[in-house]
Amino acid sequence: MTIQHTAGTGAETAVPRPPRANGATGAPGASRRPGPSPAGRAVALLRGGLVQGVLVVVALVWLTPTVGLFVSSLRSSDDNAASGWWTALTRPGTLGLHSYRAILSDSSITHAFWNTVLISVPATLAVVLLAALAGYAFAWLEFPGRDWVFLVVIGMLVVPVQIGLLPVAKLFGEVGLFGTIPGVVLFHVAYGLPFAIFLLRNYFAEIPREVLEAARMDGGSEWMIFRRLIIPMGRPAIASLAIFQFLWVWNDMLVALIFADAGSQPLTVALQSQMRQFGSNIDVLAPGAFLSLIVPLLVFFAFQRHFVEGVMAGSVK
Repeated sequence: MTIQHTAGTGAETAVPRPPRANGATGAPGASRRPGPSPAGRAVALLRGGLVQGVLVVVALVWLTPTVGLFVSSLRSSDDNAASGWWTALTRPGTLGLHSYRAILSDSSITHAFWNTVLISVPATLAVVLLAALAGYAFAWLEFPGRDWVFLVVIGMLVVPVQIGLLPVAKLFGEVGLFGTIPGVVLFHVAYGLPFAIFLLRNYFAEIPREVLEAARMDGGSEWMIFRRLIIPMGRPAIASLAIFQFLWVWNDMLVALIFADAGSQPLTVALQSQMRQFGSNIDVLAPGAFLSLIVPLLVFFAFQRHFVEGVMAGSVK
């Protein structure tokens, strides 16, 4: 019930308050939203459990080859020839590190492993550094023909790597780079730069202009802005690019087959030659393949946080 004042008379009239539509009590405007019913809660729980179950099944399917490779690398060649790798799960006593000792004592395999490191690390660092510099220039520096040059870089993204194999191999043969580690590194750098520049340029262009203008007004040079602003703010994209480039170079076999010789071949080519020479020698291929697999996994997990930030960048504004 409310009190109304009658104009001019000063009398007060009691007016009954209309009842609430939903029967709720309390402050005016308050509403009570009904909670989910037991059936709704059961459906939501079932839906969440179903999604989790599907994800678990997908994860097991993806991990099964890796687990099988690892178990096979711990078995002897006779056991691998006699039965499948899953039988070792019931007989863990047959597993051992003898295959890894044998492959690590093979000088050709260890030499190929270090060749892979000498190819992958410089190719990754060079691509990241050059692409960061070029991406900053295309995003924030004004120079004649900037947009046309960037269009040429984008056009190079559609050029397949197979087109340049033979012409570049002939060029490397004339300058003395064919069959050497620097030649393999240079090829990876040349064909990795277009995508790297495109990726970093688009990421750097999203940095607020006000931040760079404030740094320039404070007397900062372009090199100082690049080192102290662009690199820290672009760390997610740079980490994502480094992971992509490292994985591509580390797992590459096509370029190495063309440009590397017996002294500069990486681990992928060395394992392929083992298969060609000795057939299905699983005692060499399984531990070698797992050694080739474990390094990219360590690199990915080391930069996982930055990689996720780079992938999700720009999805939420």
